[in-house]
Amino acid sequence: MSDMTLLGVSRGSEFSPNMADNDKAIFCSVADNLRSAGVDVECMSERDFINMESEHGLDYFRKYACIFNMARHSESVRLLSEIASRLGVPAVNSAVGLENCRRDKLSARLKACGIPSPSEQVVVLGNGTVELPSMDFPYWLKRGDGCAQVREDVVYVDCVQVAEQAIKGFINRGVTSIVVSEHLRGDLVKFYGVEGTDFFDWGYASDGHSKFGLEAINGKACGFSFDVSELKRISDEAARVLDVPVYGGDCVVSEDGTIGLIDFNDWPSFSRCREAASKAIASRILKTCCNG
Repeated sequence: MSDMTLLGVSRGSEFSPNMADNDKAIFCSVADNLRSAGVDVECMSERDFINMESEHGLDYFRKYACIFNMARHSESVRLLSEIASRLGVPAVNSAVGLENCRRDKLSARLKACGIPSPSEQVVVLGNGTVELPSMDFPYWLKRGDGCAQVREDVVYVDCVQVAEQAIKGFINRGVTSIVVSEHLRGDLVKFYGVEGTDFFDWGYASDGHSKFGLEAINGKACGFSFDVSELKRISDEAARVLDVPVYGGDCVVSEDGTIGLIDFNDWPSFSRCREAASKAIASRILKTCCNG
């Protein structure tokens, strides 16, 4: 495969709150696995990726067989889309997949395919007026127009005062839409997978590292019994629906074993399972190169 060159684009630090080192580690590990497979790999930062178009033009990217990326900036997503549509260079994850992971689009796509998830409403913040959602407390308010970048982008709401304060904060930060999500009670589980491979890993959120500390809301896991193979099936199906083969997410397992997906992310840090995940991701990238 030495005649094939891949481009890797790392994630901008603003999209890795409290996770920059872990995100860098999985990105570098995947690149190393690809090189070990005999593939030429070039890597650049998300900012350099965006600047490369203005400096050299879109045709610069024609030489790559595939782009593996952790990018999240809106300009990166636009550029990935143009490279795919105009040059035919595929990406893992694709621009379509990155857009589908926006919270204001995610729930509708999952529900349309019968994937279990909580009741949600999308609220557009257009005129600066604070209007309370029509959902019973408690619920979650989540940034809808992109991924969470600060702690205040995901807020647990149990009263009117917290709701009003949170919505004002979203408006003041220039957030254009929020998602109101039903709070599910049960064990909070984090899962990680690579669609199209056997790789899948999971763990209780209360046992691991927390990005913003919000996992404490659901408390210490009780260890409710559930079907892990069913969680993998649901998660892989979500990955196919969203076009996000490298994924992670969160679900809540209720006392009776019912699974509800509450979040689904493009290319997380895989910090609890980095070695196995990086091998599976590299394999999936090479599969994309072969199949287009």
